[in-house]
Amino acid sequence: MSLGSLVSLVSRPARWCLNAVLHEWRNVVAGPCRKLRKRGPLGVSLAVLATVAVIGLHEFQQTSSGAGVVRVLSEVRADQPVWLSLLRTPVSVFVPAVDLPAWGGLPRLFLAFALAELVFGRVRTLVVAYAVTLAGTLGARVMIALGPDRLGLPAEAAHTVDTGASAAIVGLFAYTAVALRAPLLFLAAVVPTVAGSIAEPNLAGREHLVAVTVAMILAIVLHGRTGASATATATATPTATAAHDTPPCQCPLTESDGSDGVDQEVGHDGSRRGRPTGRRGDRSDPDR
Repeated sequence: MSLGSLVSLVSRPARWCLNAVLHEWRNVVAGPCRKLRKRGPLGVSLAVLATVAVIGLHEFQQTSSGAGVVRVLSEVRADQPVWLSLLRTPVSVFVPAVDLPAWGGLPRLFLAFALAELVFGRVRTLVVAYAVTLAGTLGARVMIALGPDRLGLPAEAAHTVDTGASAAIVGLFAYTAVALRAPLLFLAAVVPTVAGSIAEPNLAGREHLVAVTVAMILAIVLHGRTGASATATATATPTATAAHDTPPCQCPLTESDGSDGVDQEVGHDGSRRGRPTGRRGDRSDPDR
């Protein structure tokens, strides 16, 4: 193999990686930052409210009277009636798990909600966060019904309290990464959680896997054609884009109706005057 062929073989993956990094930088960092600069602090209001809610509920949960109130409003278990779990799931998204430190997950919570809010808006961010959390909760019920012999969960897992925003966080990251075609974001924010869930197949780990799966399906269904159209538009050549954007001429040229065959000019006062004939204007000049 010649040196030129080797350099070409090495440069192709390097160019692909560089293009992927630039594409992800524009979509995941530059684009949201531009929207944040345009909208101001209101652009991440949902992320701020979610962070404040987690902090407030965590502090309220530490009091003697607050623990019971938080338990009644947000405690979700598989041994409960389904209707009760459906009522408590929206609050459970913002209640940190008792056995996990609340402050350590706040940066991930804020980043997941802020990025999704800037890219997709508040409503879709809330819908996706609730959908993946609810899917994890209902999926845990199915796994408990299957039992450990069928790749499910043991029966005692039904008494485990299913509370916390971890499923919503990893689900939002997965949804954003797939919708924006951002493999680096998926690798950094989703793969570690998935790997930990596979290594420790408990109730929370199985719910994380269900949340990531549902988030990816939602992103593919809702953003499949949009992403393909955006990629095709971005790869169009400047010449083709300029030709497409150039409006057609609205004032077509017409032939002069003068009998002397000379062009007519319009003066500043609106009158027409003949252009003087010369070497350039006389088409019958034999020396031309």
